[in-house]
Amino acid sequence: MNKTEVAIAGAGIIGPSAALELASAGVQVMVFERGRAMAEASSAAAGMLAAGDPENTPRLRGLAELSRRLYPEFLADVERLSGERVPIRTTRVVQGGWETPKGYSELSAAELEAIAPGLIAGGLKFFSLDEESLDPRDLARALPKAVRAAGVVLLEDTEVTAASERGGAVEIETGSGRWAAKRLIHASGAWAARLTGLPIVPRKGQMVVVEDAGPEQLKVVLRTPDVYLVPRGLVPRGEGRIVIGATVEDAGFDKRVDEAAVARLLDEAAEIWPAVRQARIVESWAGLRPATADELPVIDACGEHCWVATGHFRNGIVLAPGTARVLREMILGEPLSVDVAGFRCGRLASSAVHC
Repeated sequence: MNKTEVAIAGAGIIGPSAALELASAGVQVMVFERGRAMAEASSAAAGMLAAGDPENTPRLRGLAELSRRLYPEFLADVERLSGERVPIRTTRVVQGGWETPKGYSELSAAELEAIAPGLIAGGLKFFSLDEESLDPRDLARALPKAVRAAGVVLLEDTEVTAASERGGAVEIETGSGRWAAKRLIHASGAWAARLTGLPIVPRKGQMVVVEDAGPEQLKVVLRTPDVYLVPRGLVPRGEGRIVIGATVEDAGFDKRVDEAAVARLLDEAAEIWPAVRQARIVESWAGLRPATADELPVIDACGEHCWVATGHFRNGIVLAPGTARVLREMILGEPLSVDVAGFRCGRLASSAVHC
């Protein structure tokens, strides 16, 4: 039977991020992925690093702020190891809502016109946030290369079909053989329920990309309760493209794109940014976000030698470095950087959690 120190089931952004963190501490790591690394929700995301979004629940704040602080180091490591650039695409969000959150100032009509010429506020009140975004597809190209360069073994097209704790270790069954690991991390996203029994469900999100060739191209992220527009600027090949999203649907594992849903997204986007009506549709897709009932992640031990890190819902990209750091601290017995009580398995209505 093949052996490793830490095995990770799942190679969305959480699994490889944890692998990179553990490898930096000298731990031998192997990652198993049922398909291709970073090919599901991670590459279907918008890439907003929305750690400071005032709409975030307070229970997410500590982990989000930790992750935000770690992001520069995380990206630097990924770029150094992979030889691939993962550029920051935008650095500002103009966010609208029915009320201006405490601590923020509403932007005047003149300020809005200067920041986002052509924006129509309607009845919304807009304010500004210092918030970065990246293109998840840049990260999807670079992160798998980085973990391999760090000495992690990444096995794609190799699904973990069963796992059980025995004799002070974890026995792992895959489609290509059996493995033994001292520790196992379940990080299989929307598919985590199959192995862990946790009530993780897929929440479908549809998105569309348009190309705006107009004279006033969008340079900041626009976000409202109904829609967001994320420009893919700063580097030549992304100039003029805008990611528009996203639906939130209970559709099981159905990833089909619905033309009516895409049309609704375009209409909602055009209500605040009319230039969308003249933009050319480049691409549309759907991804499956892993969700819990309270829309918070699960980061916890689920056995003596097993941990789980899933349920990040719409925040997988922004929370990845923080989640990886906390997992390393849990597994290696280090002091925790943040309080993870709100992310424990026990809060969920399930008694079937297992390794």
